[in-house]
This record gives sequence, C-alpha cells and structure tokens, in this order.
Amino acid sequence: MSTNFSFLREAKILVAVSGGLDSMVLLKLLSNSNLQIAVAHCNFQLRDIESDDDEVFVKSYCHKNSIQGFFQKFDTKRFAEDEKLSIQLAARKLRYEWFYELLEKENFDFILTAHHLDDQLETFLIHFSRGTGLEGLTGIPSQNDKIIRPLLVFSREEIENFANENNISWREDSSNSSDKYLRNKIRHQIVPILKELNPSFLDSFQKTIQNLNQAQSLVNDASRIVYRKVVQDDENQKIIDLKELLQLSNYQAYLYQWLSPFGFSAWQDIYDLAKAQSGKQIFSEHFRLVKHRETLLLEPKAVKNEEEYTIADNQSELNFPLKLRFSSVSNISISDSKTIFVDADALKFPLKLRKWQEGDYFYPFGMSGKKKLSKFFKDEKFSLIEKENTWLLCSENQIVWLVGKRMDDRFKLTENTQTILKLELV
Repeated sequence: MSTNFSFLREAKILVAVSGGLDSMVLLKLLSNSNLQIAVAHCNFQLRDIESDDDEVFVKSYCHKNSIQGFFQKFDTKRFAEDEKLSIQLAARKLRYEWFYELLEKENFDFILTAHHLDDQLETFLIHFSRGTGLEGLTGIPSQNDKIIRPLLVFSREEIENFANENNISWREDSSNSSDKYLRNKIRHQIVPILKELNPSFLDSFQKTIQNLNQAQSLVNDASRIVYRKVVQDDENQKIIDLKELLQLSNYQAYLYQWLSPFGFSAWQDIYDLAKAQSGKQIFSEHFRLVKHRETLLLEPKAVKNEEEYTIADNQSELNFPLKLRFSSVSNISISDSKTIFVDADALKFPLKLRKWQEGDYFYPFGMSGKKKLSKFFKDEKFSLIEKENTWLLCSENQIVWLVGKRMDDRFKLTENTQTILKLELV
C-alpha cells in the first residue's frame, strides 16, 4: 500500500466497513498508517438482529478508536422488489450510491473497499460461467475512478493469518456459509477443488489476471485505431461504416468492443445485422442499433412521441420540440431546406407540428401529383432513424412542410399571393 497507493497519504478516505474479517483488517492497516479516514457501514437489514449487531460492533470500534463513522439502514428487500433486482444487486446499488453521496457531501477523495484475491477469483469464475468477453475475465481493478481496493493482492488466508497474529476481532456473516448464492457455491464447492489440484493456484491465477490485463490493453489500442477509421460520431449518433468494417476478418471482435458498453447482449444477432437487409434493428435497454444501407447506426432508443404542438396565427416563434420562426415578409430570398416561403392565405390556423404517421402523403414542391411519405423516404434513402425524427408542419390535415426537408407544392407562392409567410428552422 505504501508504494502503489502512496497518494493516499494526503487524501481524505472513506472506508467501507461491514465488520467482517476483510474490512476490519483493512481498517486496522489504515489506522496504523495514520491516514485521514472515516468509516461507512451499511445495515441492509437482511439478517435480523445479526445485521444490527454488526452495526453495533462497527460503531463501538469507531468510538473506541476515535474514528468518524457514517451509518445507514436500508430496506433492501423492498428496494429489490420495487426495482426488480436480485438482493445482491440491490444491496450493491444501494451501497455504492450512498458511498458516492458521502464522497460528494463530505468531500472525501476516495472510497476504499476490502476486496481480496479470493474475491477476484470468484468474480472471474462467475463471469466465466455466464459467458463473457476478455474484459469480463480481467477481474476487479485495483482502482476504478474513486474506488480503491488495496487488498486485492492478498488471499483470504493471508488476511486471516494477519488478523489472528494481530488480535483483530471481526464479525462472521452467517449467510457466507449458505450456498444460496452463486458466489458462495463457487467459494465452497469449486475453489477448494482448484486449490487442491494446484496448491499454488492463487499465485498462478494472479499471473493469469496480469496477462489478461496486458492482452486487454492491446485490444483497447487496436480498437481505438480501427474506431477512428470506421466510426463517425455525429451528435447523439454513431455511424459504423460497414464497407470498411467488413474488410476485417475479425470484425465481430470490434463490434463487441465498441457496443458492449451500451448494454447489448444478443451478439450473434448483432453480427448478423452487419449483413442483414436495411431497416433491421436490435435493442438494448437504452439504445438501439439500426442497419441502414452500408452502415450501422447506434443511438439512444427513440421515445414514441404522439404529441402535437400548435402554432397560433399571431405566433412568431415555437421553441419546442423544434425552434421555428414565422414572419410576414414583402419579398423573398432564396429558399433552402431550412427556410421556405408560403402563401399565408392558404393556411388555416392553428397550425400543428407532429411526427409522421403511416398513410401520410403530401405534394412535393415542384411536382403536380401526391406522394406517400413512406415512398418519399425510400426514394430519398432516409434511414429508419431519420424517418422517426422527421416533423411535419400541418394546416388542418394537409402537410405544409416536412420540416427541414421539403415543402408542399399546394402552399407555394403564386401570382395571386397577397401575403407571404416566411418559415425558418433555426
């Protein structure tokens, strides 16, 4: 700790302390190092009086050793039910949200937890058993943003020996003896066999983790280089050039590397999407990936918007969901996609702004006949995302303008026009 985390000497540290072996050893080590520390203890109220006794134990230690303590009770079961999470995930979410609240409110620099080498191994095996990429096998990082885990290089056996040699007291969590949870099954049934097969298994595992982390670093470097050639960041959208990507024999690995942070999991479907027909799409919880011609488009999930926005006849601006300006003018300048001039007398107020719907049609400017919007979108090679983001300015049931795209011929200026209305998309 003195070499790898020497920067902690000047830091204000919040230590996560459950009262168990690992956290009490960490607390003792930090106390002996004369660092500026405070304790955070979570009572998840999952083990009745045992949970309360853990809290009393940690409070007593803090009082005896003049350490500032923060204590929080959580109704973990109710939170898990409300959020539809497992008990373990609910406890983790509650714990870290509270830790970060304390960090900000009390101006702590870092949060220290007591994860150790056996925790690292169990996490590796959990990810391995469920299926994961390389990053899922690189283990728990010793530092992740403001969270630091200084005991990761030590085994549980080494930590327990240290506790016994230094007369450190701790609380045993009775739930650790149960095989109800996957982590405990791995701890009690699989890890002992691995250690029996190879008495130096933890040392070998630690070397493996180091090698995997170096491999992950190489992957990250290659991914960044290819990303710059293949992916274009466009506001809230990423555009993946499939012509470039599919020239690579291992294109699937790059898609996994780029898209896994966005919550996707149906990887074979995503790999197939790269060669699927245009318009196909795949969803994660908050994002979607759309095949559009020779590209894949990644963006946040579209929120279905069925609202209509009205514009009165004396209104000069609309600020949401688009910024539009309306002004009467006596002469015209050159029109473009963002500025049109219409015959004001042909309009019937209030105008309405809405998203397009199946069956909508209009008379494209410069043409005599009508055209369905679906056909217009196809001819203009609109992506699914562009179609969904198209707004229509309407007079009663007639489309005046595909905003920013094309106006309707029925509202154009003629020799009989007396009042000109200028419409601008700002």
